[in-house]
Amino acid sequence: MRISIQDKAGKKQPKTTVLFISTQDVEGKSRTIPPFQNILKPLWKEAGFKGEKRDLLFLPSTKSGKHFILIGLGNEEELNYEGVRLAGARAFKSLKQYKQTEGGVQLETLLRKQTSSSEKTSQAFTEGFILSSYECKDFKKPDAKAAAKNISPENIIFLLEDKTHKEGAEKGLKTGKILGESTNTIKTLANYPGNRMTRSILAQQVKTLTKNTKTKTTVWDKARIKKEKMGGLLGVSLGSSEEPRFIIMEYKGAGPSKKPICLVGKGLTFDSGGISLKPSFAMEDMKFDMCGSTAVIGAMLAIEKLNLKVNVLGLIPSSENMPGASANKPGDILKARNGKTMEILNTDAEGRLILADALSYACEQKPQAIFDVATLTGAIVVALGNVFTGIFTKNEDLLKKIREASHISGEKIWHLPLTQEHREDMKSNLADVANISPGRGAGSSTAAAFLEHFVDKAIPWAHFDIAGTAYNTANRLEYCQPKFASGVMVRTFVELARSFEK
Repeated sequence: MRISIQDKAGKKQPKTTVLFISTQDVEGKSRTIPPFQNILKPLWKEAGFKGEKRDLLFLPSTKSGKHFILIGLGNEEELNYEGVRLAGARAFKSLKQYKQTEGGVQLETLLRKQTSSSEKTSQAFTEGFILSSYECKDFKKPDAKAAAKNISPENIIFLLEDKTHKEGAEKGLKTGKILGESTNTIKTLANYPGNRMTRSILAQQVKTLTKNTKTKTTVWDKARIKKEKMGGLLGVSLGSSEEPRFIIMEYKGAGPSKKPICLVGKGLTFDSGGISLKPSFAMEDMKFDMCGSTAVIGAMLAIEKLNLKVNVLGLIPSSENMPGASANKPGDILKARNGKTMEILNTDAEGRLILADALSYACEQKPQAIFDVATLTGAIVVALGNVFTGIFTKNEDLLKKIREASHISGEKIWHLPLTQEHREDMKSNLADVANISPGRGAGSSTAAAFLEHFVDKAIPWAHFDIAGTAYNTANRLEYCQPKFASGVMVRTFVELARSFEK
């Protein structure tokens, strides 16, 4: 897909132009839409177009000889950059619906009171447009007839009336393209089924993606994992016929004296629950249990392409949780890298066991901060649905950075409690810590409390539970696909990395 910027002096004018119209525009209470207002206003009035959210009007072959697609913005006083991102999704879908391979987007029609920055507007729109273009068809038999009908926009031009917006729009376009493409890349990794995205395949994919870049990738096999005393990762892998992997991604964008930030992602390529077997309904979705790892991979890809002046370490413990003959049993005890013992009361609480080793390793690197991300608990889905990612941290400065990053990225978060009471709940009679609490409540908070046992108190740390937001979010976000991975937290992690450039 080609996306470019052109001012009104440009020679090539696309036949189809997308305009965004607010309810205020329709009511005549906002500024005009140059240069098409005299042509379009009578037409949208006749069609009953009101400019409300999701309103869509296709005007083919107007008197100007052009096609126009009008997309409603709703109340422009409520428009924000996430709204612009969603507008980008609607633009892609409308162009595809009307089988337009090329289209122009009048950028100024998105520049409103709350979205006045041409750079941020261009970035958000580009993200939404590119994210919406993603499709996973790798396992379907090619169908020439269907492909001929499946016409998608391939060439998009931002049309500018005011040249003063061009520099900001170009910068935003570049950033948005990197973020959108990096996210689409890792959505493919997450969408592949467990037999096509094993630990070894994931590790090889990461090495391929980082080849000839500034990011160095190192992969530990089972023998090295055992040597490094990663008992949680090794233990969880025992029920599977394939060995685990520990993937280390190193990006050095700052001087060697600058401490890194660590991104840790859960990489369970499939989770059956192990001996504590999950119900069969929707178990196929457990291929998405690796979405924490893909969030880290996507963020690392984008950080490198954006050439951020920060050092970042991406850590991915990757395994599969299966009920094989050698699998962990309820009551078994494993020892993590930091020497703490973990009693397994439920083998389906395995993600925290592999994260324990990765967090211990992260602490050894003496980073500025650690952020771990995981599809960790069903409890977070009960609490927050597929709207918010749950975050846990006791560090107020880190929480402020996360909230600022979330505000910029448009990815919604909700801060949840992590207390001494939750730590107490994770005590074991036989080991240092149990992998589930004896009670049924506060499952996400107790899971975070378990992880806290493997993080040095002196290191700022935050845990992101994305079990509700990692997939199946299309009913909330128009730039996501039904039944597929969302790529959540890539944008937020990139913004967090930016905050450590200073």
